[in-house]
Amino acid sequence: MAKKTLSETDEARLKKKVKEQLAASGRADRDPRIRALHKRLKRAQRKRRRLAARKGRAMGKKAGAADTGGAPSTA
Repeated sequence: MAKKTLSETDEARLKKKVKEQLAASGRADRDPRIRALHKRLKRAQRKRRRLAARKGRAMGKKAGAADTGGAPSTA
């Protein structure tokens, strides 16, 4: 089985690559390499947020209320 890397390190690496490519070319809307890197970065961010939301829902209302300071939700 392959060694699994952390998603945060992937995000940081992708952010750095996008910044470097933007600095080199300056035209983000025309460069397909920058667009592809940006799409990969956004995909990794969505994956991380989805996992955090799923874990929050799995903890239930009592654990979620402890995170918000005990304030009741209006939704």
